[in-house]
Amino acid sequence: MQFTRLGKSGLSVSRLCLGCMSYGDTSKGWHGDWLLDEDAARPFFREALQAGINFFDTANIYSGGTSEEITGKLLRDMARRDEIVVATKAFGVWRNAPNCGGLSRKALFAAVDDSLARLGMDYVDLFQIHRWDDVTPIEETMEALHDIMKAGKARYIGASSMYAWQFAKAQETARANGWTRFISMQNQLNLLYREEEREMLPLCAAEGVGVIPWSPLARGRLSRPWGESTVRSETDVVGKALYKAEDEADRAGVDAVQQLASARGVPMASLALAWHYTKPAVTAPIIGATRPGHIADAVRALDITLSAEAIAALEAPYRPKWPTGMGMPMPAMDKVSVEAG
Repeated sequence: MQFTRLGKSGLSVSRLCLGCMSYGDTSKGWHGDWLLDEDAARPFFREALQAGINFFDTANIYSGGTSEEITGKLLRDMARRDEIVVATKAFGVWRNAPNCGGLSRKALFAAVDDSLARLGMDYVDLFQIHRWDDVTPIEETMEALHDIMKAGKARYIGASSMYAWQFAKAQETARANGWTRFISMQNQLNLLYREEEREMLPLCAAEGVGVIPWSPLARGRLSRPWGESTVRSETDVVGKALYKAEDEADRAGVDAVQQLASARGVPMASLALAWHYTKPAVTAPIIGATRPGHIADAVRALDITLSAEAIAALEAPYRPKWPTGMGMPMPAMDKVSVEAG
């Protein structure tokens, strides 16, 4: 496994991050029937740790909070706390009631405490805001995050999926007031969605912010030939909103990955992941693992070198898209309330 620093911080992370949205209770939340319960998830955590992955990402709204419960339980069983990096996120509504969501001071303190209770941990290494809050003043959010760190509930803070001007505003607000700044940006980036290359990636590179892309395989679309379906592709409502089945540019992009992967004798997933490491700002793509071979294919990406000609071939089919993911609606964790403890 390869390791690097997350942004300009001293935090050492593996160059792959295991995304834990795939693990949870299918009866809670809105993620789909493809989720794995604790017993089914256990082998993937073990394999990830054995491969050297030390970076794990979840969120308070994933599967009604059960993703955090499974993540915390399995990591407590298998790993030393000081050797792993655990990240979670807050913003989404966890109960259909006032103050149960968003980035107000009240909501953030409640969210981090609830996440810690579900994880069974005293602190998280990376506490991230899941989206931009149009209602709460950014000054309130950044001061609250600073105070959460000073209270020892989080070691670092990060952000996810917003416009570059919003991220710059948040960072400058923190700098001007002597508050803690974000060390990472978790945004959507893959060969089917490259809009982040226009402003966000250059901003992160210039400011020393680590990028940890979500959906690096476009919800699995870049890991298999066009037209092949899985349980997830059929039931993943977010994936259907982000990627259109009739998009000809997307189809050409998938075909380009398939052709180059076939020529080089490597899995499509490995090749599509390897492309991310050609972007200087990218630290660690967040991978999902629900089937045997997923983690091995991801690890293999670290050994793939892409020439300028190969990169050009992979990127040629892309056509500009309307920005997506920043304002993705986040339903409540479930109709069922989720309590901590």
